[in-house]
Amino acid sequence: MIRAFMIVLALFTLTACETAKGAGKDIEKAGDAIQGAAEDVQENI
Repeated sequence: MIRAFMIVLALFTLTACETAKGAGKDIEKAGDAIQGAAEDVQENI
């Protein structure tokens, strides 16, 4: 029983890490888009 619980806990932890990694990539892409838009505005001023 404890072994099964540890396996489930390990899988949950790995899934959480992948989710955080994916969220980080999404946030980075959003930041890049905002930075690109800001650079375009600066060039047009």
